[in-house]
Amino acid sequence: MSLIKVESAGAVRTVTMQRAEKRNALTQEMLDDLQAAFSAEPAAAERVTVLRGEGKVFCSGLDLVQRGERLDKGSPIEGMLRAVETYPLPVVAVVQGDAIAGGNELALHCDFVVAAETARFAMPLARIGLALTWFLSKKLLEVAGPVATREFLLIGDLMPAAWMHEKGIIHAVTPAAELEARADQLIHRLSQNAPLSMRTMKQILVREMEFRDPIAHEDLDALVLQTNQSEDTREGIAARLEKRPPAFKGR
Repeated sequence: MSLIKVESAGAVRTVTMQRAEKRNALTQEMLDDLQAAFSAEPAAAERVTVLRGEGKVFCSGLDLVQRGERLDKGSPIEGMLRAVETYPLPVVAVVQGDAIAGGNELALHCDFVVAAETARFAMPLARIGLALTWFLSKKLLEVAGPVATREFLLIGDLMPAAWMHEKGIIHAVTPAAELEARADQLIHRLSQNAPLSMRTMKQILVREMEFRDPIAHEDLDALVLQTNQSEDTREGIAARLEKRPPAFKGR
């Protein structure tokens, strides 16, 4: 049984992560299924796709057990996020609970984020010993700017949805009881727009925001891989899984 459910109702397609008992932590199978869902050509009637996570947490990021087993294979999430970012029609993330690490990136790769005021966002990679890749760092700079990105990456605290909205990182924040109504308002508004117009303008925006891609960064890619294969990274992941403070040694 797939942990990703895809449903269509007229102009609205809904993609739901169904691993609530594990805080919707992303397994490789889920990444593959999400990438397939956002790589497919939209149906003729579709105008907008909604991304959701079942349960109390939107997405807690990559499954750390699997992540710890593939530290030498680079980031497994980039292909999926690229598919979300370049999907031809608008994508709305409805964030009812925490969006952490890869879950935060997943939300921010959508065109709009509507969040409950109880939701929190974070990039706690430095607390685990991981480093963010060029591609993922670029997205944070695009949507959050350099100051907020430094807070995200170098401090790694949980940021409330109100802070995200104040910084202009997400589209809307609302009381939890009003989340569905607020999201439906946006979804309905998008569904009334001309699909060719939205496709064209989204493609323009994506292309314009790719200006950082040609910058040489092979040395940084190597540094990220070296960091993510370090003893500290293995210790950080083990500590997180064992629910204890990590003992980093800088090697």
